[in-house]
Amino acid sequence: MAVSQQLLDILVCPKCKGDIYLNDSQNGLICDQCRLIYEIRDDIPIMLIDKAKPLQD
Repeated sequence: MAVSQQLLDILVCPKCKGDIYLNDSQNGLICDQCRLIYEIRDDIPIMLIDKAKPLQD
């Protein structure tokens, strides 16, 4: 079971409160403004700033 679209519609970046979106491999949520990716584990987004990883170019 993947992350539901309803959840994706209400989630925002916890750091800047900006929009986030699912990455191509559907294992993380990306914030372009902060250049961070929030990992998804067991269909649960880990929306903690200190657990986010910087985006690779």
